[in-house]
Amino acid sequence: MSAKSRGKITGVIGEIPYRIALAGGWIDQPFMSQLNPTPPGSMVVISLKPTFRWFERAGMATGTRKVALKLWGGRMPAGDYAKRVEELYAEENKGKPEPSGSQDMIGLLYPGVNRLDFDFTHQGGIFPKHIESNHDPDVARWLEKVIQVLPVEPRPEGYNPLGVKNLDREWIRRLGQSGRDCYDAILAKNIDRLGASMNECMACWEVLLPHVIRHPTLKVDLVGLMRYYQSKYPGAMYSGCGGGYLYVVSRRKIPGAFKVDVRIA
Repeated sequence: MSAKSRGKITGVIGEIPYRIALAGGWIDQPFMSQLNPTPPGSMVVISLKPTFRWFERAGMATGTRKVALKLWGGRMPAGDYAKRVEELYAEENKGKPEPSGSQDMIGLLYPGVNRLDFDFTHQGGIFPKHIESNHDPDVARWLEKVIQVLPVEPRPEGYNPLGVKNLDREWIRRLGQSGRDCYDAILAKNIDRLGASMNECMACWEVLLPHVIRHPTLKVDLVGLMRYYQSKYPGAMYSGCGGGYLYVVSRRKIPGAFKVDVRIA
């Protein structure tokens, strides 16, 4: 524990940030990006201050965060973020048949709002060809007002989102475009476009990887829950596979929801 963390929540949970992933998720996986007819495909990750302990197994990159905490003694590492991302990626994915995507590592380490552009011809699609970052305090504060988070349920044991893959090239193109649309909407502070990009991403997930929200081990009606919030508000999407949290964008207070704390520095 560092001196500055003593007496703070980071003294318990560590100083490594969390992250949320918005539209475009899964385009960071080479099995997806290699079939994209119009690369690069994009996704958005947003760094969060470690102000409380998020659920594990809920799409918040907590597995990657655990590796980072161990690797760097609970503190944020110094130096080049790109090199630290590669170091963390290698450490987490040693011997894994289904490696986690590099968006997890980038989301934890890079501050602000980040658009990750993946092209399979660049490093086999493992790392983004380009990262576009925004650290504008006004953009961060806007996101904190409109993104509302509803706890749903961590994914169950025995769940695997990759049991069925319908890797249609046009839907992969749409997935990668949803990430670019999401980033543009955030910078424009346009809640309707942001919601539309999130809804589009979920539509892509339903086609490409249907087990993401429909699986025999799931006890919550994830589709019905999502559809309800999408019908009442500009947009909604899950934090990850099997539920976790539901992100809903709205200017109005949503019953039971809480806000996020965006880290820009």
